Amino acid sequence: MLEIADVFERRKMEIVEALQAEGGGWFGKGMFETGYVPEIFHSAAAANYAPIGEVIPSEYGKLSLAVRQPMGVVSVISPWNFPVLLTARGLAFALAAGNTIVLKPSEETPYCGGLLFAEVFAEAGIPEGVLNVVTCSRANVQPVGDELIENPRVKGVSFTGSTPVGRQVAARAGAHLKKCCVELGGKDALIVCDDADLERASAAASFGSFMHQGQICMSVEKVLVHERVFEPFLQKFVERAARLKVGDPTKDSGHIIGPLINDRQAAKVKEQIDDALAKGAKVVLGGRVDGRFVAPTIMLGVTPDMKLYQEETFGPVVPVIPFRTDEEAIAIANDTEYGLSSGVMTRDENRGLAIAQRLETGMCHINCSSVNDEPHAPFGGAKASGMGRHGGRWATETFTDTRWITLERGGRAFPPMF
Repeated sequence: MLEIADVFERRKMEIVEALQAEGGGWFGKGMFETGYVPEIFHSAAAANYAPIGEVIPSEYGKLSLAVRQPMGVVSVISPWNFPVLLTARGLAFALAAGNTIVLKPSEETPYCGGLLFAEVFAEAGIPEGVLNVVTCSRANVQPVGDELIENPRVKGVSFTGSTPVGRQVAARAGAHLKKCCVELGGKDALIVCDDADLERASAAASFGSFMHQGQICMSVEKVLVHERVFEPFLQKFVERAARLKVGDPTKDSGHIIGPLINDRQAAKVKEQIDDALAKGAKVVLGGRVDGRFVAPTIMLGVTPDMKLYQEETFGPVVPVIPFRTDEEAIAIANDTEYGLSSGVMTRDENRGLAIAQRLETGMCHINCSSVNDEPHAPFGGAKASGMGRHGGRWATETFTDTRWITLERGGRAFPPMF
C-alpha cells in the first residue's frame, strides 16, 4: 500500500497532465486529485493494523470469535469525473483487506481510471493478478459490466456512477446475492441560515456549485437562502461566480471552468436551462452554452415542476431558492429522490446540528460545502444516492465477510439420546 502511494506521489505532475488531457479538468482540480490519492493508500495501509475481529461472550464456555476475512475477487467499476481518486477509493481498502481486483474504468477515462493503475501497481512491485484492468468501448459496456457482476468468481462489486446505472448494478448483484457498494448521484443542497457568515457561505456555494464544472456527485445543486439575507448573499455569490474564467484549462491555467466531459452532458445541461426558462425561471448570471463549455450559471425562480429542480445536473448551473423557516429549508432540501451530501451555514452550531439531523442525506457538513471527502471517513449516500460506505473501517466492513468461529472449552454436552 505504501509503495503504491509513493509511486503515485512520484508521478504526480504527469498524472495531472493526463487528467487534464483526458477529462478536461482545471489544473487545481488535478493537483487536488493527485494529492489526495496517496492519502487513500496511506489510510488503506493503516487498515492492516486495525482490529479485524473481536472476542464475544459465550454462555457455554467457548472461545467465541467474530472475524473478518477477504471475500475473494472484487469488481470495481469507476467513473470519469475524478477517475484517479474514485478508482483508488473503490479498490484500496478492498485490496488492503486481502481481496484481488478486476477494474473497469469509464470508457471516457480509460487511462487515468484504469491503465494508469496497472502501470503504478507494476512499478510498485505488486504481484500479477492482484489487480486486473479491463477496458472497453461504450458499445461493449453492457456485456462487460454484466460479466464483472455475474461471473461466479466475483464475490463483491464496487460501483461509482449514475443512479440509473447503479440501480441496475445493485439489482444484478442482488440477484446473485453478492455484496455491493454503490455510490451514486445527488441533488445536494446548501442551506444558508439568516445568521450565516455570508462571505464563507458565498465561497462555499461557489466552490460547491462550480468546482470541476459541477461534475461532482456531491456538488451543490440547490442553494437555499433565508429570505432575510437573500439579497446580500445573492450579490456576493454572483460576484464570486462572475470571476471564474471559462476556457480550455490546458492552454491557460487561469481557466477554472473547463469543458464538460462530452456533448451528451452539455446537451443535458442546456436542456435543463431551457426548460427552466420556458417555465418562468430567470438567469442572473451566465446561461451560455458554447459547445462543451457552460458558463457558471445562477438562476432564480426555479420551482419543483422544472427539470433543474428535480434532476441531477452535473454541470455548472445552480438555482438559488429563498426560505422563511428552518423547517421549510429542510423540506426543500429533502424534496428529491437523492440523498448524498449537504451543507448548512450558520453561526449557531446547535442549530446546524438540529438541521443536519433532519436532512435525508448520508453526509452533512456544517459551515462547509457539501463537497467534502476524507479517506478514513464513511462516504456514501441515502435514498437514490446509493448504499454501502467507502472509507476507513466502513470500507473494510463492506469488502470482507464476517465469520463466527468457536473453540469448545466449556465441555458443553449434547442431549443424552445422541
